[in-house]
Amino acid sequence: MARPGMFIALIVVFLTLISSSTTEFVFEDVFNDPERDTFLHGTFPEGFIWGVGTSAYQIEGAWSEDGKGPNIWDVFTHIPGKTYDNQNGDIACDSYHNFERDVEMMKELGLTHYRFSLSWSRIFPTGFTHQVNPAGVQYYHRLIDSLLEAGIQPAVTLYHFDHPQMLEELGGWENEMMVPYFQAYADFCFNEFGDKVKIWLTINEPEVIAIQGYEAGLFAPGKTRPGYGAYRVGHTMLKAHARAWHTYDQKYRATQGGKISIVFNSFWTEPADPENQADVDAAERMRMFELGNIANPIFGNGDYPELVKAVVGNMSRAQGLTVSRLPSFTPEEQQLMKGTADFFSLNHYSTRFVAYKKAEFNPVPTVYDDFQAEFISDPVWPQAASEWLKVVPWGFRRLLNWIKTNYGDVPIYVTENGVSEQDGPLNLDDEFRTKYYRSYINEALKASKIDGVNLQGYFAWSLLDNFEWEYGVSKRFGLYHVDFNDPARTRRAKKSALTYTQIIKDNGFPSEEQAKVEL
Repeated sequence: MARPGMFIALIVVFLTLISSSTTEFVFEDVFNDPERDTFLHGTFPEGFIWGVGTSAYQIEGAWSEDGKGPNIWDVFTHIPGKTYDNQNGDIACDSYHNFERDVEMMKELGLTHYRFSLSWSRIFPTGFTHQVNPAGVQYYHRLIDSLLEAGIQPAVTLYHFDHPQMLEELGGWENEMMVPYFQAYADFCFNEFGDKVKIWLTINEPEVIAIQGYEAGLFAPGKTRPGYGAYRVGHTMLKAHARAWHTYDQKYRATQGGKISIVFNSFWTEPADPENQADVDAAERMRMFELGNIANPIFGNGDYPELVKAVVGNMSRAQGLTVSRLPSFTPEEQQLMKGTADFFSLNHYSTRFVAYKKAEFNPVPTVYDDFQAEFISDPVWPQAASEWLKVVPWGFRRLLNWIKTNYGDVPIYVTENGVSEQDGPLNLDDEFRTKYYRSYINEALKASKIDGVNLQGYFAWSLLDNFEWEYGVSKRFGLYHVDFNDPARTRRAKKSALTYTQIIKDNGFPSEEQAKVEL
């Protein structure tokens, strides 16, 4: 005679098999944990923002037309060997001449918002506000007016990696004078466009441009300042952001009624061995270096995280330095910094495992030594065309929850999320990207509905294939395919565009039937 306990166990197994047979997974061969990966049906809150993003240098082209001055990417990409196949953004998607088609594409998608950046050197060729370029100003007025006529709200980024070359010749972001230069530029833009723009973003991914542009030298301006360049540049950018925020808050908010923030970028870092405290600590340390170092001064106490200050300070002393390589804020600067964001703007693409790595004391210190971490990925995780981008949907939800845990019930806009595929023969059936968007947006839905994360908007990256920085046009992120061999830069919708259109129409995934797109 069977024992009662065994009978109950058999019932549990039977019910589990029944439920698993109807469970839906987007990447069923890789991510199929019933508690973690099961697809959730439901919708986002009413009024949820649905958008796409681009940046000026990556799409506009017209690099020397109508009075535009050179920016650091114009100069950098014209140096042989700096980009894939020596490609540049001189023409890119030629959106300067084709923005009407871009707006048509946004209408096709059913967007509520479009995030794009202003080219500082198109408005001010030298970077200084005493020399304005009317043609550049009018271009952005035409773009903004076209968006509003189409019922699409602009979300404008003031700086997306491309400041005027003349300012770089004065030291760029290593020069603290960039704080008043940027403030003056921002003031002009608020005054000129602010009646029509309700979402402002000051600086895109300060941590990325600081490390890639001033530590590793892989991005423009291509400088290598090991051990201190990234910290100094990030420090200046934070102060520039704060000054711009206060300018908007004091001069324009009451009449224009907009919101303003800065754009953070972060992987999710998972400990390689959750039972190993050193790995657990390394994962949290990387979160603080990558995200907390920019977010904590704004959403925290006005200063860098104590963990980061201690690590860099201790490493600096061990390297024989008398002061930390990480700059410090004065008490007045901390007060100026604190609270200078109306929402949390997050760019996220991927996840990585982090394992502890013993501190290295190289003759020339680097920020990478400070991390005391090595990055690992699971070989079964789907690989995008970009080597740094593994598809790991569940990391997105964990990152959103980490932000809530550390910075409270702050409104969050996801301002970039997307995946790359390799350039090659025309293929509009981008099933890989379609699955990426369905899985990542679904994890965002879980964070919103189940975890109570205050998520208020999502912007896919990117509207169209564009110039992907050092990779040129070899990596494609677009919902729309661009033929870079065609002088007209013809755009064609991919399958992912149709999928995203349906998600927007449904405001999420209200039912299994509605989530399926008829092609």
